[in-house]
This record gives sequence, structure tokens and C-alpha cells, in this order.
Amino acid sequence: MTRRKLLTLLGLPALATLLGGAYAARARGQNPYYAGPVKANFDGLTFSDGREITKGFRDFFQWQLQGGKESWPASYLTPPQDVPPARSAGMRVSHIGHATFLIQVAGLNIITDPLFSERASPFQFAGPKRVNAPGIAFDALPRIDAILITHNHYDHLDLISVHRIVDRDRCRIIAPLGNDAIIRAKRPDIAVEAHDWGDRVALSADVAITLVPSYHWSARGAFDRRMALWASYVIAAPQGRIYHIGDTGYHDGAFFREHGAEFGPFRLAILPIGAYEPRWFMADNHMNPDEAVKVMADLRAEVALGHHWGTFQLTNEGVGRPLEALGAARKAAGVADEHFVASLPGMVWQPPAA
Repeated sequence: MTRRKLLTLLGLPALATLLGGAYAARARGQNPYYAGPVKANFDGLTFSDGREITKGFRDFFQWQLQGGKESWPASYLTPPQDVPPARSAGMRVSHIGHATFLIQVAGLNIITDPLFSERASPFQFAGPKRVNAPGIAFDALPRIDAILITHNHYDHLDLISVHRIVDRDRCRIIAPLGNDAIIRAKRPDIAVEAHDWGDRVALSADVAITLVPSYHWSARGAFDRRMALWASYVIAAPQGRIYHIGDTGYHDGAFFREHGAEFGPFRLAILPIGAYEPRWFMADNHMNPDEAVKVMADLRAEVALGHHWGTFQLTNEGVGRPLEALGAARKAAGVADEHFVASLPGMVWQPPAA
């Protein structure tokens, strides 16, 4: 039985069509999501961050067969859910869970990688399951002006959540190249603005975002690796600049030093600190807390929030390991606890009153 037939039998015809199309397109040497000129980060078929690809399916299966996953609890304690205001004239950042944040700045409501589903998976009956509720209940979510998508992995691009917000608020969607085709595959009526690294997009007269590179990759299935672009975001507002990463490895840190020099200093950096073990497999694409502290310094960020931990078990480390590792990394680097906080769903960060 083909992958497409199996997905269709499971009641996922749209996914079957998308992934079946990706397989057929790759066999023809075509990209099913994006057609554009060859350039520094695109060879006509796949995107690249300039690194050699060192891990493949064989390495993935080796990791899975090795075992070593620490057990997670069925639920993990978090602060009470946040009930945000309708708008904020200042800067207010609320962690909803995993890489999902509500960023309220200069009167705008921006949400990153919205994920309100119970699982970070193409399926609602299998895959990594939440161990805590979203830090803001969907019905308490204020009207959203813009959705920022960092990349197409299922724990960052949840189509159910994206479509739900768009249907309610008719907001803008900003995404890296190729992700527009994925978002619109089932809903061609939805407008998605797809951009390349370096593109600057105005969200209002006072707020603009710039897509910048990170050390990561993309895929929705087995046949579309790196066929959609991935990105981080610089959010520039009168209240200061925010740097948001959905996922990244550290590599040699060059991107972050460049972004710190070009866009910094940052008022806030939102950085992933989880899903990093085992290092031999994960280091290329997921940084650990020690590397996240280095990124904070590279960016010249005043404060950092650590995310991408404590909600879905994606890798080997236990639920609290990133918290412990971040504490050790802060101490080693001489960073005060309050300057790099491991964020939990429901936590709110605001700049101290002047």
C-alpha cells in the first residue's frame, strides 16, 4: 500500500494529496511548494542555510533504536492561564506553549507558530501530546493582526490552529517561501504572504518585521526535505526590538553575531532551549541551553525567554532537564537569573516600568 493510499484511508485526503504531490514532484526534480530563480539559499529544488547536510533517515532510525528517552509526566505544572488585554500600547509577551507566543506591541497583536491542538503531529490520534494546556485559552485570545510562521514542521505549523485564527480574525499570515502553498493546500481562499530571508514587511506605521536565517531545515513528510524555507524574525517597534527563533542549531554562531551587529541590541530574545538530546543527532538543528546563552550574547539581547521545552516530548531529555541546564549555563556565563528565564505556558513578560 502506498503512503498516499494509507493516509487517505486514515481520513487525511488533503495530507495524502500534499505528500503524494511532493513525492511525484521530487521524482521529476521539481519543488511542489516554490518555483523561483536559483540564488544563494535556493538551488532550484531545495533551500539551504549554507551547511552540509550531515544527518538522514538512517541516523534517525539509529536514534530511535538506541532508546534512552526519559519518561515525561502526563501533566506538567504551569502558571495560571493568562487573560491578555485586547491591546497593549507598550510591549507585553505571553507564552502560550512550545513556540507559540502572543506578542502585543504598539497596539498590534502578533502570534508566532500558533499551536492549540492536543498533539504536535499530522494526526490528532497519535504523536507528541501536550502535558499542559495552552497558556491562553483560545476563547481568551484577543483579535490577532498577524500570524508569523517560522517553518513547516508540525510542532510549528499546525494548520488546524492557523485556519481557526484566520477564520475568526481574518488576519495576515507571514511565512517563509514555500509555506504559503502548504497553508493554502486545503484552503486556497486564505491569503499568505511568503517572503525570503532579508525581506522587511511593515505590519503597521510603527511596527515592521524582517525575516532572517537560522540553522534549521523543513519537511512535512519523507519527500519534501528543505523544499520550503525556514526563518527567524526581527520585530522592530518603538518600544524596542524582539528577536524570535522557532528552531535553530548553533553551528558556528555566525548568523547570530551578524544579526546582533545589524539589528541589535535587542530588548528581548525569544530562544528555543529544548528538544536537544541526543546531541550527536540533534546538535545540527536544535541548540541546547548553553548554546542559547551564547546566542543571547551574540544578539546583544537584554533579556531572553527560553521556549520549546516542557509542552511536547520530542526528544530524549526529561521534561525538567532544560530548566536545570539553563540554570547551569546562566551561572557559567555570569547571566542573572532574571535576564534569561525558562518560560512556561501562561507566563507573561513585560519590560520593567521606567
